[in-house]
Amino acid sequence: MAKPNNNRYKQRPGGGGRRIATVVLLAVVLLAIGLYYLVPRKGNAPVTPSRPLPHAENASPMPKPEAARPAQPVVPPQEAPGKGGAQYPHETVTVDEEKEPAEGGGGAKGRLAIIIDDMGSTVQEARTLAGIGLPLTFSIIPGLRSDRDVADFAARSGIDTMIHMPMQSKGWPQRRLEANGLLVSMDDAALREHLDDYTSRIPTAIGVNNHMGSEFTEHDDKMKVVLEVLKGKGLFFIDSVTTPRTVGARLAREMGVKTAKRNVFLDNEQNSAYIRGQLAQAVRMARKNGTAIAICHPHPATIATLTEALPTLAGQGITLVPVSQLVR
Repeated sequence: MAKPNNNRYKQRPGGGGRRIATVVLLAVVLLAIGLYYLVPRKGNAPVTPSRPLPHAENASPMPKPEAARPAQPVVPPQEAPGKGGAQYPHETVTVDEEKEPAEGGGGAKGRLAIIIDDMGSTVQEARTLAGIGLPLTFSIIPGLRSDRDVADFAARSGIDTMIHMPMQSKGWPQRRLEANGLLVSMDDAALREHLDDYTSRIPTAIGVNNHMGSEFTEHDDKMKVVLEVLKGKGLFFIDSVTTPRTVGARLAREMGVKTAKRNVFLDNEQNSAYIRGQLAQAVRMARKNGTAIAICHPHPATIATLTEALPTLAGQGITLVPVSQLVR
């Protein structure tokens, strides 16, 4: 009887070792592949996952495309009265300003009047300006919250007071105007009623100048009504010249109302260097022509510059005077 061959059930020499080596090699290859994709390579950016990462609820979503919108006009904010800055809109064109008037002789002298427009929001502005200790003229917008208090303070301090009469501009109604302003659409009775209200609020006023008014001051018929009232009340008229086509000063002379015209705006820009340059221009005009009228506003930069610069004008042959001394 033949014996069974058991050799086929025995491991061949070296078979197990080869299998182990194969498994190890496969593990190394898989590890290498994993490292290849997980570890950023030099010069390449890390791979960005295609889905949001966990806990990304606070991530900003991509904005959705919007339909084109029409451009909206930029409206500058209006500062609250009494907080400095441009409290009230005003028109400051450069009509009649001579850029480089000829200098007077070495000893040339002149008189300069400075009107502070837009007064009446706070008494503190009036006190600070009065503290300069030189003649200025306050022009108060009737209807502001402290108009009467400022007028009373000016009267006690010996400061000339005017009514800063609000009038329609070419930009109205987009350009804001005080509710009590004069409009070209008003009839004569309404204009007289408004003017009576102005003088009742500021009874110490000795004159008037226009606040804005680039539209109103071009209308002969409307300005005649205004000037008739001023003449009856004994008030002079300073034309702020907010349009080159103003008829104010011309009509006033024809009607026998004392008048004069603004020559320079001092503070179209709110920085000391600009204001000093405009003041120097007013000084040159005063020395050349004998007189000049400048207008500015109670901005902080203006007040600070005037406080420093005005005391030096006497050394330049300039005498500061109330504007009432320059009307004729």
